Amino acid sequence: MTAVRPARPAADRAPALPGVLPLGIHRVRYEVRRYFRQTDTIIFTFLFPVIMLSIFSVAFGSSGNLGTAPDGSGGVSAAAYYLPGMIAAGILLSGVQNLAVDIAMERSDGTLKRLAGSPLPVLSYFLGKGGQVIVTSLLQMVVLLLVARFAFGVELPTDAGRWATFAWVYALGITSSAVLGIALSRIPRSGASATAVITPIVLVLQFISGVYLSFTMLPTWLQDVASFLPLKWMAQGMRAVFLPDALAASERGGTWDLPGVAVVLAIWLVGGTIAAVATFRWIRRDS
Repeated sequence: MTAVRPARPAADRAPALPGVLPLGIHRVRYEVRRYFRQTDTIIFTFLFPVIMLSIFSVAFGSSGNLGTAPDGSGGVSAAAYYLPGMIAAGILLSGVQNLAVDIAMERSDGTLKRLAGSPLPVLSYFLGKGGQVIVTSLLQMVVLLLVARFAFGVELPTDAGRWATFAWVYALGITSSAVLGIALSRIPRSGASATAVITPIVLVLQFISGVYLSFTMLPTWLQDVASFLPLKWMAQGMRAVFLPDALAASERGGTWDLPGVAVVLAIWLVGGTIAAVATFRWIRRDS
């Protein structure tokens, strides 16, 4: 007769692991603390748009208003003119550069391999990364807006409709940037080369997407190239929020084209998600 083994006492059983969401929230706290302990990340990701806004505002502040009509009327200050582009650049840096470099370095130093062998669910890992991106980018937006308002006297919108536009452009921009950052993390072959590989990509995008230069100043062929990329549309959406409607005439096509902003960013969100899922690996296949 087979002996019946007595049930293991409840007190001796291993404690159940927290669920995916609690672990994800724990990872968010960990990732945010880790983010603000990295000096290079604070300077070249978190504060970089603030630094660039300050430089452009001081450099061009004495040149009069930008975006004026042919008769010299209208226009806005240099700080107000560059603010939307710097907000869009901040979104790109927080999502693409931050995640692409961070995940590439974690893959290179073995962190991802160790996490793969732990009970941590994959979804909790990405909840932590995504939560960190949202928290730090929102803090970055607050700092940018405070500096623009109180250091350079930029008048912020008072219309609820404009802030609603800000909310959906930001949401589409930060999520599409985050998934693109995950996908691009596969490009660097080592953690040591991650910054050198990713930073030039992000910097070039800023120059051709209407962040540092007026978009219509670029050659037509370069405008065509940038029109396929997400940053151009993020910057255009933010200009619709923070600049007077009269300046829409200086856009390519003469309007803010917010439906186009939504469509292009949504396409990049879907495409970036597919690319991230298809390319993400805990370790490099050639390692």
